[in-house]
Formats: sequence, structure tokens, C-alpha cells
Amino acid sequence: MKKLFLPLIVFLSVCSSACNESPAKDSETKKDSTVVNDAPAKSTGPKVMADAATIIARKEVPILCYHQIRDWAGSDSKGARDYIRPVDAFKADLKLLADSGYHTVLPDQLYDYLAYGSPLPAKPVMLTYDDTDDDQFNIAGPEMKKYGFKGVFFIMTVSINRPKYMTKDQIKQLADEGHVVTSHTWDHHSVKGYKTDQDWLTQIEKPKKTIEDITGKQAVDFAYPFGLWNREAIPQLKKRGVRSAYILSTKRDPDDPLYTIRRIIASGYWSASTLHKSMIESFH
Repeated sequence: MKKLFLPLIVFLSVCSSACNESPAKDSETKKDSTVVNDAPAKSTGPKVMADAATIIARKEVPILCYHQIRDWAGSDSKGARDYIRPVDAFKADLKLLADSGYHTVLPDQLYDYLAYGSPLPAKPVMLTYDDTDDDQFNIAGPEMKKYGFKGVFFIMTVSINRPKYMTKDQIKQLADEGHVVTSHTWDHHSVKGYKTDQDWLTQIEKPKKTIEDITGKQAVDFAYPFGLWNREAIPQLKKRGVRSAYILSTKRDPDDPLYTIRRIIASGYWSASTLHKSMIESFH
């Protein structure tokens, strides 16, 4: 009988040791690859959205806003150059982010983090592009691909297929490559000026549908033209199927923070290191 029991004891001891070691290794891997702060305990029940105060209290994710990506021309005014990121500077931005260990996130991930506390990759950052300029497709697209980055393109639909702006095919390609393409109104009029249902139909409903028809995907996120917003706009956006909206660097609304998600403009005057420093300071 002793000869039978001894191998059995050794076998059970080895199994017990292996079972005790495996979860620890998994835990270490997950800890290194995700942000665990704000992550709720796992639950088999339905997700419960956090209240506004909880969303406001979560650490903000850095979000950069780009417009034109091209070298300055002699005709560009001093003010315009703030919105024009020179090509080499843009490339330096992405290299610095990649070298510093940042991972790009998209609106679905950011929404789940803010609303439900879902974990994000380590050192998350969001890259956003406004106004449909074709240099975003020709320059930003390939440069992001170099680092495995994904971006968010806020489309002003009046400009589609116009000279120096993106075509429908380019917009579709961006969406097919895993970038998010969504709305920035029809012709960049501020929401503060919308007075009638027709204004909301023209500037919000129709552009949303146009983009969805082009990409075959939902366009449920929105960027306010000029970053300007008011509280009266938020219920109008909700009614039209917009789940989140992006401002610029002004304060968030304490009651509807998902409709006032902050971004900062990547100034054409900054070096990559200055942009990085401003990003850290703004989203501390």
C-alpha cells in the first residue's frame, strides 16, 4: 500500500504547486498592461453607469486636437499658424508618444472608462483630428500606422470631396483601418447659434447619417465647432443619438461630463516636448 500512496502524494503536491503559481503570473501581466485605478470589481450583472460626480473624479485621459498638418506658408497669419502643425513637428509628436510608452485609445474605450470604470491601456492618449483636411489622411494616417496608433476624425460633412479635403473613399478607408470617423457638424457653425429644429437637423442629424452611410459604422460621438458649447445643446444631442461630445480646454459640465470631454489643441508653435509637457500639465 505504501508504494501506491507515495506517487499519488507527489502527483497531488505538484498539481497544487502549479495551480498556486499560475494566477500570480496572470495577475502580474495584467497589472503591467492596464490601468487598474478606477476599475470596478468584476460582476456578472448589467453595467451600472457612474454618476456625474464619479465621472468627474476619474483621472482625465490626455486628448490632443489637430487641425491642419502641413508646413507654414508665407500667407498664413500668426493666428492661423496656431492651428497648423508643421509636418516634422507632427511626426516628432507621434515618435515622442511612442517612445514614451503611450497607447492610443478610441471613444468606445474612453466612454467605458468614464461611465463604467473599465480599465484602459497603460499611459492612454487620444489623437483627434478636426475639419476633414486631406493632410490628415495623407500624413497623419501613415504616420499613425507606423506606431500602431489609431485616431478619431471629426468630419465636417460640407467639405467632403472638396479640394484639399478628404473624399468619401478616404473616409471609408480610415474607418476600415480601425480609426473612428464621426461628426463635427455640417459646416462648422457653433451649436450656440442653433435656434430651430431645422438647425439641429442640418447640423447634427444629417451629418451623423451621412458619415454612418459612408463608413457603415455608428457615429455616436461629436466634437463642438470651436469647442464652444452650452447646456441647452446637451439634451438636443442626446435626443439625436449622440452619446458623448468633446470640447476644448474649458471646464467640464458638472452635470453632464460625458458631453464636455476636454481636449487641447496641438499648437503649431510648440515643439514636441512642449506639447508633451502641456499635455501632462493639462490632464494631471
